[in-house]
Amino acid sequence: MYAQMIKSTGQGVKSDEQMTEQERAFQARIDAGEKIEPKDWMPDGYRNNLIRQIGQHAHSEIVGQLPEANWITRAPTLERKANLIAKVQDEAGHGLYLYCAAETLGISRDELVDMLHSGAMKYSSIFNYPTLTWADMGAVGWLVDGAAIMNQVPLQRTSYGPYARAMVRICKEESFHQRQGFHIMMAMCNGNQAQKRMAQDALNRFWFPALMMFGPSDKDSVHSAQSMAWKIKMNTNDELRQKFVDETVPQAHYLGLTIPDEQLVLNEDTGNHDFTEPDWSEFHSILKGDGPCNVERLEVRAKAWEEGAWVRDGMMAHAEKRASRKAAAG
Repeated sequence: MYAQMIKSTGQGVKSDEQMTEQERAFQARIDAGEKIEPKDWMPDGYRNNLIRQIGQHAHSEIVGQLPEANWITRAPTLERKANLIAKVQDEAGHGLYLYCAAETLGISRDELVDMLHSGAMKYSSIFNYPTLTWADMGAVGWLVDGAAIMNQVPLQRTSYGPYARAMVRICKEESFHQRQGFHIMMAMCNGNQAQKRMAQDALNRFWFPALMMFGPSDKDSVHSAQSMAWKIKMNTNDELRQKFVDETVPQAHYLGLTIPDEQLVLNEDTGNHDFTEPDWSEFHSILKGDGPCNVERLEVRAKAWEEGAWVRDGMMAHAEKRASRKAAAG
């Protein structure tokens, strides 16, 4: 979800005959449900796919702070301000956990950040949409964090140990964020007519971008098979998107809101909702950098990185000084 277009290296899933003995032993561990740890042998493709997925996930958590931080000073009550500050702080922590997990694969945080700023590594398309009203904070929490939970809970079972363990705490905090967003929407819907219209407008604008978060349709997601075989990815894009729709529609009905999809209907044969696919041309345009806020979001992140250079330099100098003292004492 936070890694929407991961391209597997190699030529797809290898057959047992195509694998080396070492690769067969590795796949056997995956199939048995064992966790792979940083010092274990792993195929280069496995390592590279993980770096891409964890890196994009980390970037999404960090960039995802920006649409919400914009509303901290404008939140309607002191309690709402405190809750939003806590949520933004949580997202920063999630990014740090994930950068640390990626570093265990042999890539530095500086390299990952350079890839973000250069556009070589993406972040979730959802964070390139503006947040125009306070109701958007409810929609982001309810829909965006709700979609995140849908994807991230299964990742607690992913095959790479550091990633799976990082997801345990992240999922607990994302669950709080989703409830916080739903509570905002519930308050808006129980308010006056203007507030309910704001809630409906936020849902209208974020519904299809939220569906895009799971990535392209399975028929167009040609790189998922290898990630599924390695248990880096636990479910297909369409499986997760369907589950999200089925769980979110009753919540919208409870709020008294209307999902902005005239084709949405409960299919009595499948028990699932039939729904309209997002505009995938819009999705690909945003991933290329042509979304409403792509330039703004990256400029803010690059500026923060540059202005924080003196802090990083000071910390590195302090660490080197301590290391020198320790070596001299030894």
